[in-house]
Amino acid sequence: MGNTSSMLTQYDIEEVQEHCNNTFSQQEIVSLYQRFCQLDRNSGGFISADEFLSVPEFAVNPLAQRLFRMIDGLNFKEFVAFLSAFSSRATLQHKVEYIFKVYDSDGNGKVAFSDLLDVLRDLTGQFISEQQRELVLTQVLEEAGYKKDSILVLSDFMKILGNSDLKMEVEVPVD
Repeated sequence: MGNTSSMLTQYDIEEVQEHCNNTFSQQEIVSLYQRFCQLDRNSGGFISADEFLSVPEFAVNPLAQRLFRMIDGLNFKEFVAFLSAFSSRATLQHKVEYIFKVYDSDGNGKVAFSDLLDVLRDLTGQFISEQQRELVLTQVLEEAGYKKDSILVLSDFMKILGNSDLKMEVEVPVD
């Protein structure tokens, strides 16, 4: 499975499926493997951030730099695990954990106002002022029962997003 020139065995497919909590069907895993092999241009068994940039939707994503930190050097199993948060079969908990990792840029398990502001800045660019961003973010935090100086952890994200109808789905084409 590490060498992209090899084919997936039934065992490999089942192992990846189990690793990803069955968020993808066996057919979807085979399709993802084919896509992984296309992205792994040097056939090293890993995808670099540069190779991910060849995906147009990823290259133009305003959060691309944050996502690079999460994806650089993924093998196939990790690649599928990364994408599993976007499966229609992923649990809300799994999706919220993924979102939390995007905000927790230093990986310390905590998200401060400055982390939230950085993501909002990435998403809005020059479209709104820094003062407007801070105002919006302060209001959102207050509506959720938090203050500007609150430090959020994963359970806080679950509390805030847990009752939402969070949609983060990507269709995996099956040949």
